[in-house]
Amino acid sequence: MDGILAGKTIVVMGVANQRSIAWGCTEALMAQGAQVILTYQNDRLKQSLQRFVAPTVPLIACDVADDDNVDRAFASIKQQYGAIDGIIHAIAYADKATLEGEFVNTTKAGYDLAQNISAYSLIAVARAARPMLKSGASLVTLTYFGSERAVPNYNMMGVAKAALEANVRYLARDLGPQQVRVNAISAGAVKTLAVTGIHEHQQLLKLSRSMTVDGEPVKTREIGNVAAFLLSDLSTGMTGDVVYVDKGVHLS
Repeated sequence: MDGILAGKTIVVMGVANQRSIAWGCTEALMAQGAQVILTYQNDRLKQSLQRFVAPTVPLIACDVADDDNVDRAFASIKQQYGAIDGIIHAIAYADKATLEGEFVNTTKAGYDLAQNISAYSLIAVARAARPMLKSGASLVTLTYFGSERAVPNYNMMGVAKAALEANVRYLARDLGPQQVRVNAISAGAVKTLAVTGIHEHQQLLKLSRSMTVDGEPVKTREIGNVAAFLLSDLSTGMTGDVVYVDKGVHLS
């Protein structure tokens, strides 16, 4: 039986390893019939991907820290695979010093770095991909509840995620006339490589689990299933939204 993404080509940005949310999304998309193209930042991450990604899955170099690099990546995708139906943007970064202690001590360099990689990169990706997005295409990015609440030690990343969510709304407005949708998933805390970079991350995971409605943490595949829905034609009425996939943590 064909899945809800059969015949669609989706670019997934940000797969780091098999525990990452981006990989949970990738598995969900493939299960629903999508052809997936993965991007990677550098050779080290490419080698990591090649350990568990099937050789039939295309890998394209893309470092979102550089606009020209983003443009070249999507030009390469267009040349090799033609127009695309969607993108998952699962990229974020903040230096360690901005993820511990008091937020008031955030430096300009740390602030700019987190905003550039975690928030601005969505704009750069949308701009580079725009000429090759099919009518009805969908962009999905990943955010977190720390954009709304002052989560201990999330600090600068929370501010960057708040900017990312604002970017979603403005991009949804701009791309709407092209019949392109832009949404965000506010995912619950999951034990990923990214989360382990947060000071006292074990306490964060424990607190998040205690706040879910069923006492169980959300799974990366559950997040991926919602991403598949947002990339499908079943969600054509949704744009500019932040959808919570956190087992109810945001209710508290």
